[in-house]
Amino acid sequence: MDGVPPISPGEEHDCFSKVINACDQLCDRVPMRYPLIIGLVLLGFLLLVWGRNLQATRHVSDRAYDLVLSTLLSHKVPAVSVEQIASGEFHLLDARASREFKVSHIPGAIWVGDEDFSLDRLTGMAKHTPIAVYCSVGYRSERIAEYLRQHGYTNVVNVYGGIFEWVNTGHPVVTPAGDVTETVHAYSKLWGVWLTRGARIY
Repeated sequence: MDGVPPISPGEEHDCFSKVINACDQLCDRVPMRYPLIIGLVLLGFLLLVWGRNLQATRHVSDRAYDLVLSTLLSHKVPAVSVEQIASGEFHLLDARASREFKVSHIPGAIWVGDEDFSLDRLTGMAKHTPIAVYCSVGYRSERIAEYLRQHGYTNVVNVYGGIFEWVNTGHPVVTPAGDVTETVHAYSKLWGVWLTRGARIY
């Protein structure tokens, strides 16, 4: 397991302190029987998050982002870190929307899309080729990677943390013309909070 170690219970408490405080305030305003229910639901949620985080085989640099990824992703597809794809051993596939790719992408990546994905875009690529699929955070790319594996591509992995983690750790992105740029499509303002470097656009 590379990257940062799994999150400890203490660190997880820090990540969710605001949630706990909000629940405390809510409990002060509701009938006595409900705080216990709220507490049990919150405890179950924290145990789920901690368990999923321990299940993850890869981790990213930001603790809160790591927690989000560990619960968001299914972990059905082998994952690699951004450091591993920087070595150049994988053919990179970009599973974002075309408009996102046109803003910037990881150097050498081939756009394949997500909702409009087609296997035709991989014509000529042998099914044993080492392939790493990425998107913004790893959710869309995980689905595409799983689809490829179901269709006979035997060496496909998901890039854990996606292009956000690539940029957050100081790696360059380029325009379609090949020029290095600071601009990254952040998908949405909700998800863009996990892009901590570069210039976000939506």
